[in-house]
Amino acid sequence: MTNRLTAAITCVLAASLFPAGAMAQQAASTDGGDQDDKATNLDRMVVTGTRAPKAVDKIPGAITLVSKEEIKHTLLVTEDATAVLARTVPGYSEASQAMSNTGENLRGRIALRLFDGVPQGSPLREGTRNATFTDMGIVDRIEVINGPSASEGIGAAGGIINYISAVPRKEGNEFRLLTRYSTQFEDDSSGWKVGLNFMRKKEDYDLVVGASIIDRGMGYDAEGRRLGMNTSGSVNDSVAKNLFLKGGYNFGEDGEKRIQATYSRFKIQGNGNYIQIDGCRYDPVSCPNPVPNTSERGHLFGTKAEFNDFEQVNVMYTDGDFLGGTLVLNGYWADQAMRYPPENGSDRQDPLIPPNGPDGLIWDQSEINSDKRGLRTSWTRPQLFGVDGLELRAGVDWVKDTAEQRLALTDRLWVPPMEYTSVAPYAQLSYEIGPVTISGGLRREDGELHVDSYTTTWFRGRKFVEGGTLSYAETMKNLGAVWQISPQWSAFVAYGEGFGLPNVGIPLRNVNTDGQSVKGIVDLQAIIVENKEVGFNWRGDFASMGASYYQSNADFGTSLAIDPATNDFVLNRAPTEIKGFEFNGDLNIDDDWKLSLIYSHIRGMTSFWTADTRRRYPAGGLNKPMGALDVNPDKIVMSARWKFLPQGDVTLGFTTLLSRSLSGKDTRPFDGATFSYTEKTNGYTLFDLGLNYRTQRFGRFSLGVENVFNKQYILTWSQVPGFRNYWAGRGRMVSFTHEFTW
Repeated sequence: MTNRLTAAITCVLAASLFPAGAMAQQAASTDGGDQDDKATNLDRMVVTGTRAPKAVDKIPGAITLVSKEEIKHTLLVTEDATAVLARTVPGYSEASQAMSNTGENLRGRIALRLFDGVPQGSPLREGTRNATFTDMGIVDRIEVINGPSASEGIGAAGGIINYISAVPRKEGNEFRLLTRYSTQFEDDSSGWKVGLNFMRKKEDYDLVVGASIIDRGMGYDAEGRRLGMNTSGSVNDSVAKNLFLKGGYNFGEDGEKRIQATYSRFKIQGNGNYIQIDGCRYDPVSCPNPVPNTSERGHLFGTKAEFNDFEQVNVMYTDGDFLGGTLVLNGYWADQAMRYPPENGSDRQDPLIPPNGPDGLIWDQSEINSDKRGLRTSWTRPQLFGVDGLELRAGVDWVKDTAEQRLALTDRLWVPPMEYTSVAPYAQLSYEIGPVTISGGLRREDGELHVDSYTTTWFRGRKFVEGGTLSYAETMKNLGAVWQISPQWSAFVAYGEGFGLPNVGIPLRNVNTDGQSVKGIVDLQAIIVENKEVGFNWRGDFASMGASYYQSNADFGTSLAIDPATNDFVLNRAPTEIKGFEFNGDLNIDDDWKLSLIYSHIRGMTSFWTADTRRRYPAGGLNKPMGALDVNPDKIVMSARWKFLPQGDVTLGFTTLLSRSLSGKDTRPFDGATFSYTEKTNGYTLFDLGLNYRTQRFGRFSLGVENVFNKQYILTWSQVPGFRNYWAGRGRMVSFTHEFTW
């Protein structure tokens, strides 16, 4: 470790001697609602990827800033954690409406999710549970870096989504009590929330305390049928509890130093009052009248409730006058546990274990446990070498991530313990030359993955796999420029690279051949994604808009498919290419009316087959379309806000996912094997309504209506055949919210 750390520091110092690259820019909508000038100015700055506040107009690439008011509006309609992203981020896919974020991605690839800079989930075993880790009522804003980036570590093939917690902005004490009641007007559909936030700011110190509890009832589709319980975890019939503490102290001669500590604990757990009843997809013989999954009251014998249990500690030290620059040291620890619903699939069976179900089969529940600790360092030096406009950002990141997956009811190892340790130095230079800002940088990922020897389950043949250590060493580059053409117009061009691991646990648990070793598993190779992007932004007095076009390539990428033997997801390692176009715009007609629009078009291609492990033939061409499990259909989101009184406003919005037909075929020259793929998904349009009225004495009263016209639809990613995944979306839901601040 000493040699690696020495090499890391040397790399940073060397990289700081020449210009290097960047990664992002602005595609953000202007803030809505009633925010003061201070908040508005803050919302034009980002810390994600830069580690210190930097204006979005100086960063090349596409950045989306989701404001506090946009978060509040979505929470009037639904408590789904990712719904706000689906409504505000062009390249973000359809929300799953579940505890799981299966099928959710950013620009067709997995995004790295952060909470105040701390990674959520584990790249060693992506359990699609890393989007539900806190109460959204404690989140002040969300910063989204669209497109591959290595700036915050591994796992950002699609970009970075950083949830920033609330900060006190007013001197003195402030309490905020929020209560919410929601219903679909069925006897078991009622839900409620109580949340209390306390903020204190006084001269040199500040404090934030947040606590909440959310009780969700059963969900119903537009035809009045109970929704099926999601096989990866449902938010229906669940309880979520959240505790958040953050305190900071400023000191030094001019208060330029700061120490801050944060503790967060969030747990959402199912009540176990319902079991899923499978529906059936259309088939002219077996199912001429398709019916989506539903649920009925009951509990599976001896099974346990599914849950997400996230706990983290985050400590930060900042010195604003360290060697002429700003030093930031950030240490964190995060423990995450996820349990999944029971299944009796063939991969859970074992003739040496007595069946525990009345159907004569073994029912078992998967559990993923991960633990990470890390240290993030950065030093920002403006006016480097006394040159105006020349800025250096450099540092070294260290992380140790461990994870494993077990079958909890029978106490079996499914994915062996994995440990990934990484040292990553980086350096970034930016130079403002008149109206042009050029930036570029390097980040060196120097990591090791260690897996002990293990034996696979009976379904995979009880194969012994020799353990070992894999080394990952890669240098990621980025380069870009922003041209401020006029006070209103700017254009950017950017190139960036992302680094990720390929959901390591899946290829490890799926080994089914003799004589295999960890070092010999080809699918464990890293994912390197290259992204090229051009775009523009315009901001006028009454309107703003931005657009970008991007192309994202990976020579050894990943895509998801369904294993016909187990109906579970399998990971395909083959070349991938994703192209897309995004647009967003706002129009403030006058002080009372505002219109917003976002549009996203994404298409992805991959290969029908990967390179032969015996080197007899290479991977196929880019002839297989990437379907709904990877790439979202075209999306249009529009909203209109009317401020009908100084103290009242109403917002009507809609989200449209367009229908899409995909097809492709190819023939492998080596053996004449033929391949084909077709997929058709049906689009839909959903309307939502939010109404706010503020009073001087009694706080803010709000009404939210999700799916206003009670549209019946099947979730897009659920339209693709898979294991028990034929789910309808939620029908009309009405919510009443009261917020009182004193």
